[in-house]
Amino acid sequence: MADNDKAGGDPGLFHDPSLAGASRAVLGMAAFTGCRQAGSLMTERSRAIAFIASETPEAQAALAKLVDRYGNAEAAEADVVVALGGDGLMLQVLHRFLGTGKPIYGMNRGSVGFLMNEFRERGLTKKLEAAQRSVVHPLSMRAIDQSGSEVHAMAINEVSLLRRSYQAAKLRISVDGQVRLAELVADGILLATPAGSTAYNLSANGPILPLDAPLLALTPISAFRPRRWRGALLPDHARVTIEVLEPAKRPVSAVADHTQIENVVSVSIEIDRSVDLVMLHDPGHSLDERILREQFGY
Repeated sequence: MADNDKAGGDPGLFHDPSLAGASRAVLGMAAFTGCRQAGSLMTERSRAIAFIASETPEAQAALAKLVDRYGNAEAAEADVVVALGGDGLMLQVLHRFLGTGKPIYGMNRGSVGFLMNEFRERGLTKKLEAAQRSVVHPLSMRAIDQSGSEVHAMAINEVSLLRRSYQAAKLRISVDGQVRLAELVADGILLATPAGSTAYNLSANGPILPLDAPLLALTPISAFRPRRWRGALLPDHARVTIEVLEPAKRPVSAVADHTQIENVVSVSIEIDRSVDLVMLHDPGHSLDERILREQFGY
């Protein structure tokens, strides 16, 4: 899913009141493992559409036209939610509907729009009827800070740990309870899903993963030691634990999409398969096809 907000993206202001004031989302390919492709989602009688738009002039103009043509159902009652904006908006909408199973169809009225379909005012109902759906699962992060408080957050693209001072972070990495790297000295590290592998992970020189690959990408950020370590590909059922060494001297924050926890001492991450997110894409423009194109540079 394109670059995250570290490289710019959707303004993060939303037409839907429940999303107002949300911080800018991590821009990227919204990511998960366990993606399943299915055929047509909508039927002729499934017409209730809820529209959510960013506050950009382009998105607001599109919103007015579409609401005039199709109406605007309450999100809770709608058969499908149509998001109008960029990838940042799409990520926020996906977070809002975590676990509900409600399908989200994005239409690009932003900048990159990797997660989005092409915007067209006419024929939306037919496009929804023909849309293919991807069901993906987010990363679940549990972080413990220096006070002993535990924070839980979900991530669609990646979970990252980042140094918070002039000194590099020192981290210990365990997989399924076994220490695999006793000490990593780096600016940080991230764990990305296949869909998120083209976001921050790619910027950190991590691998692009096919959307249906049962893998997670563990990628260091500006590693100093071990100098030659470029990361690891892990099975998507792995539980990754990252401990912060010398946390008082070398403070570290943990970020799950747009949720940030300061001064963490340990972070555990794994896929939460009990939570479904459903994205709709036009035939021939599915996320797995876009990721494949990204691997070949177009």
